[in-house]
Amino acid sequence: MKYSLLIAFSTAILLCATLMNSCTKQEQEQVTADAASFDLIQDKILTKSCAISGCHSSETDGTFGQHGLILAKGKAYKNLYNIDPSNVGAKQDGLKRVKPFKSLESLFFNKLFYDASHHGGKSYGAVMPLGGDLLSYGQLEFIRRWIEAGAPEKGSVADVSLLNDTTPSDALFISLLKPNPGTGFQMTLDKFDVAPNFEREFFVRKALGNTETVYVNRIQIAMRTGSHHFILYGFRDQTNLAPLNQVRDLRNADGTYNLVTFAQMNNHIFNFGGSESSLDYTFPTGTAVEVPANATFDMNSHYYNKGTKPLPGEVNINLYTTKKENVKNILKVIDFGNQNLTIPPKQRTVISKDFTFDKNVKIVTLFSHTHKLGEKFEILIKGGARNGELVYTSTNWEHPEKTDYPTYISLKKGEGLTSRITYNNFTDKTVRFGLTTEDEMGIIFGYYFEE
Repeated sequence: MKYSLLIAFSTAILLCATLMNSCTKQEQEQVTADAASFDLIQDKILTKSCAISGCHSSETDGTFGQHGLILAKGKAYKNLYNIDPSNVGAKQDGLKRVKPFKSLESLFFNKLFYDASHHGGKSYGAVMPLGGDLLSYGQLEFIRRWIEAGAPEKGSVADVSLLNDTTPSDALFISLLKPNPGTGFQMTLDKFDVAPNFEREFFVRKALGNTETVYVNRIQIAMRTGSHHFILYGFRDQTNLAPLNQVRDLRNADGTYNLVTFAQMNNHIFNFGGSESSLDYTFPTGTAVEVPANATFDMNSHYYNKGTKPLPGEVNINLYTTKKENVKNILKVIDFGNQNLTIPPKQRTVISKDFTFDKNVKIVTLFSHTHKLGEKFEILIKGGARNGELVYTSTNWEHPEKTDYPTYISLKKGEGLTSRITYNNFTDKTVRFGLTTEDEMGIIFGYYFEE
């Protein structure tokens, strides 16, 4: 009898506890459901993934001078709603940081969404959070619906249950369509993994598949997010090449360098490449890069994963060709890099270096490459009547300007270019030249032809 009463009493207590927990959970869900949609975006996304030191937390962040965007609580909304972006390409295309009722015209949404095909394949720089775990499809859809509902600061306008959808937003990769026969070639790096908190850079020598000399006048690149760069390298010495179709990692699993792969980099010549996850570039009319018959390239992919989960990588590149009779000028590559970099901590440092040509040349295109400390990259003419003239400026290290010159830059033998780079070292360490994203670089890239 006593035993039966004890069971009944215990059961009653358990039932009451269950009901109380249920009520508490319902109250919590009700509070969440009634919360303003933007408050949820702030608390569950911006504060955790964006408004962190070094990114978008305050004006003291090292990269603030480049993006000018603070996403800390109490400041984020006014810095997003109907504000012009700093990104040059997005501004030219009429985007706002957040344009009410127009998610596809909102840079905020585009910067968070891995798949560039949803906005016509245009690239507006690296996908955010930079190097961290990407937002889920549910989080992205919640933000999209909030914008499409007018992006109000107050009020619940998006389905809260979407925030529980953890489907990775990088699950889908839209491959490039292959060029039609006779119009070009496609090269691919099939899906591979990048370990958490690791930078993976590797090379694979592959054949282009051209049985005769071809002339490339357009390139397309598509990559999964997380890429620092992708480059097609040619070779200085064609008699000393790595085996075909063999993956050669630059770093071992413990982060040390694979010295054989490192040494092979001395044989490289830049041909094509970029840092954008979606790139489509056409060379100026009448120009093209000549590629000899039976060419092979070292496909070089560099991914960085600062997140907590493995990151998938994948790359497609299309090289479109034109007929020889359409080419008036054969392009050569500018690859002027400064490896003598010493950048002190907690200050801005300007480093310049001169480069000259040994023949008369005409420059048709210039672009640049630094890592995250590169606040401003300027290129000036060195020598001649235009000595000191500024011909190129980029203030976005992750999405550097590519500048074509309709009136080609003419330089005589002995004249050249000067790189003048402002580095903002907001870290506590002296930074030098190196191959990881925590090191720095300063390279002038471009294309020219000889007179």
